[in-house]
Parts: sequence; structure tokens; C-alpha cells
Amino acid sequence: MNKMVRIQPMKAEDLEHVWEIEKLSFSLPWSIESLRLEVEENQCAKYYVIKLDDRLVAYAGMWIVLDEAHITNIAVHPDYRGKGFGRMILKTLIGVAKDIGMERMTLEVRVSNKAAISLYKSLGFEEAGVRRGYYADNGEDALIMWNFHLEEVK
Repeated sequence: MNKMVRIQPMKAEDLEHVWEIEKLSFSLPWSIESLRLEVEENQCAKYYVIKLDDRLVAYAGMWIVLDEAHITNIAVHPDYRGKGFGRMILKTLIGVAKDIGMERMTLEVRVSNKAAISLYKSLGFEEAGVRRGYYADNGEDALIMWNFHLEEVK
């Protein structure tokens, strides 16, 4: 039996499921209130979810600032990692950014998160610097990555 995959803008009714994935994915998860503000009030924010049948399996968001898109969050439920959902949601963000005229996209990622770094590089992101001690939980550095070629991502 084929499962139905839907990618759609995040809605308020998705927040509980998104927050569960957030808590499972990050040592410093955003609060549910912060996520709610992003979805309901932040005019610069664009958030999307992937649903497999009726199960929310991944989400991602970005801020639109001038001609740049800044990725804020990307997470896949641990039970669904390694199945292409991270690539799918990242490509969604890139497509939305292109469609609204963004020229470039950036993000920060833990230097130890080799799987994420590999995914980002495979979709045109390049290492551009390091934010020393960026993560408050353990002082880990963040790798700054940029994609200046959104139009080339397929």
C-alpha cells in the first residue's frame, strides 16, 4: 500500500506534533509558544510540514529578510530519518525562497552534525564561517553555511 506524502504550510493545529519532533531532535528545543509565535504572528516566517498519511513526520522554517532566507529549524521525527524527508523539506524551503525572489539562503548547524552538513552541501550550501560557542547547552561551535545558487537546486 502506498502512503500519501503531503507538504503544506504549518498551521496552528500542527504545533503539538511539531513540538514533539522539536523536543526529540534538539538539546535546546524551542518552546511551543515560540513555535506558535512563528506560525501565527511572525510575518517574516515561513514554516512547512510533511505529513505521511496523517502523521506529521518533518517540519522546517525560515525567515525572509530583505533578499535572504535564513533557515531557522529543520527536523525529522527519529522514526522517519534516513528516508529522504529532510531533503524533501529542505528542497521545499529552497523552492519557496526562489519563488518569492530570494537570492540566497543561510543557516547555522552544529559542527558535529555531519549528516545535516552533508545534506546541506548536497543541495548547494557551502561552508562560510564558524560561530564560536554558539550553542548554549555545550558551547559547541556552529558552522555557517550559505547557498548563493538557489536557482540551480533541482
